[in-house]
Amino acid sequence: MSEDANDSWPRSRWVEVADQLLLAVRPHASSGRALINLPGPTSVSGRWSDGLEGFARTFLLAAFRVGGAHGQDLHGLLEQYAHGLACGTNPDSVERWPRMTERRQARVEAASIAIALSETRLWLWDKLDERVRERTVQWLADIVGTTDYGNNWIWFQNVVESFLASVGGPWSQRDLDRNAELQERLYVGDGWYSDGAGPGGELQNFDYYTGWAWHLYPVLEARIRGAAPDDVHRNRLRAFLEQAPSLVGADGAPVLQGRSLTYRFAMLAPFWAGALADATPLEPGETRAITSAVMRHFLDHGAVDNNGLLPVGWYREFPRIRQLYTGAASPYWASKAFAGLLLSPDDPIWTDDPVPPQHWERDSITLLSAPGWLVQSTAGDGVVRVVNHGTDRQAHLKLMPSADDPFYHRQSYSTHSSPQLLPETIAGPVDSHTALLDAAGLPSHRGRIERVHLSATVAVSRSRPYWLDHGGIGPAGDSASWSGLRHGPMLTIASVVRGSRELRLVWIDTDDQGSGGAAGLASEESPWLSDPGPWRVHIGGWPLAAEHEELVVETTAWEDGGPRIRVCRSDGFTSLVQGVQGLSDTGALRLEGADPLGAASVTPWIRSRGPVAAGQVTAALVSLSGMPPEGEGWPALPEVETQPEEGQLIVRWPDGHEDTIPG
Repeated sequence: MSEDANDSWPRSRWVEVADQLLLAVRPHASSGRALINLPGPTSVSGRWSDGLEGFARTFLLAAFRVGGAHGQDLHGLLEQYAHGLACGTNPDSVERWPRMTERRQARVEAASIAIALSETRLWLWDKLDERVRERTVQWLADIVGTTDYGNNWIWFQNVVESFLASVGGPWSQRDLDRNAELQERLYVGDGWYSDGAGPGGELQNFDYYTGWAWHLYPVLEARIRGAAPDDVHRNRLRAFLEQAPSLVGADGAPVLQGRSLTYRFAMLAPFWAGALADATPLEPGETRAITSAVMRHFLDHGAVDNNGLLPVGWYREFPRIRQLYTGAASPYWASKAFAGLLLSPDDPIWTDDPVPPQHWERDSITLLSAPGWLVQSTAGDGVVRVVNHGTDRQAHLKLMPSADDPFYHRQSYSTHSSPQLLPETIAGPVDSHTALLDAAGLPSHRGRIERVHLSATVAVSRSRPYWLDHGGIGPAGDSASWSGLRHGPMLTIASVVRGSRELRLVWIDTDDQGSGGAAGLASEESPWLSDPGPWRVHIGGWPLAAEHEELVVETTAWEDGGPRIRVCRSDGFTSLVQGVQGLSDTGALRLEGADPLGAASVTPWIRSRGPVAAGQVTAALVSLSGMPPEGEGWPALPEVETQPEEGQLIVRWPDGHEDTIPG
């Protein structure tokens, strides 16, 4: 499916792909078409719920396809889904759907069904047998009065109740008012929503749900009501779309961060929502260029398998990327990427020439204040890198031993790398990670992120690292599960970005009572002991994935410029770590089956040889690049000057530019 990257898909290409995806799932439908059970893993909700998910999410795609064609249905799609509705809502059918009282996940799927019924109302709902309509209303009505929402799920209820109101069914203004209040509590500004709050009310849960849930559903819900979205939602969507393009690489690769990544090109949903609602700052050609590039990127990288299905994975099948709620049909939330088919064929989106986003054509650094990200884009290789100083999805206090979330807690994410997803790398994180190593050499996890400073090129945050004690780690092997947790001292991390490089500086806070000394309770709120130290510093670079023979590790010891290590891939991509201050030991972690981007992966790292004292600043230059190396291949290093009287650090780059890190 490879095509010229400078060309944008015509609308007919989107229609073709939609048809291929819909026809490929037909052999997996039950006899009555109510359940579509696809090959792959079963979610925590069970196979019954997964069958409903297969119906609902592909029905959404069919609705965009047929609704956008004004009812023209060459493949008889709506007939298939009408049969499924009749069986799924029939309580006496062996193919009946689980009620929302039986499976909470049914609320999610009910929203897709409601949207699909609304978008195809003239050709499906209005022609259904009255008994089927009544049973459908009864099934959907289970959502009325439910209250246990804390994140984007409020929109499932809003969408379903708006549809019920449009067909004379039950609904509750109280539900909608309560959800509106929660929405405002989770809105943080600049178009960003935190998809839930932390245990102390922290709003630091940022990912693609901001776009494919919080911004898409208000537009589709307004369409159900036959109205335009209100100004609040339109303005927030417009603000989000000012920033969202910066998270897409020039080859169409989105930044790989956050949960539910198997939804893949569903991240295009807000771009289409902005066009549908006339709430986008983007030129039509820019929307076309971005959406086409992303779809082409995933299809060229095998996201659709040889059977025409979307398996669980990012590119090809990769089950380790899934969450507990992910089943074989979950990837079909990617259907949201086809909402653009609701736009008329003569819409400028489809007729204007493509316009590349600015960051595809020139280097840029973008501060996204809401999620706490510095975004580095380099035109020479098309890579986008996110330096993370504000997103952690901290769902609970560390009262139970558990690893940090590799999709949220890493120091950095990019369009061309992935967190390493083997059990051992989740238990002991190394890649794109800053850690303290305990006396046994075990790397710490990143605790809740506390923002200290965010500016155009400098970001600073603090967290309290912690270690997981597991029976399988160390010589004892005395437990079959996580057996304990130890807290460390407060650790401050500063990132100074320039071009494709990040200078990462690390120090243990001198005024933290938990730093060093005898083991004791880490705090009054924690039942776990603090680690007494001493500690070494670990800075992990970007992982590179490929076939085994494509990855080569290069190292040099103490020459002019200090210790350094680089992973090179046959296509010219490199992952580099260079010691700048206080770090001397280098190494590389080689893995198989850890990375959704390739069969093998290598992560370079650098560490202090001995313990570090409180207040001692260590630093390394970290880079991921697909561009030819500078000079003889090793970048000149910046200098770090401590100014204790001002309580700040000065970073001087080789070209004379200076950055200040406040105290």
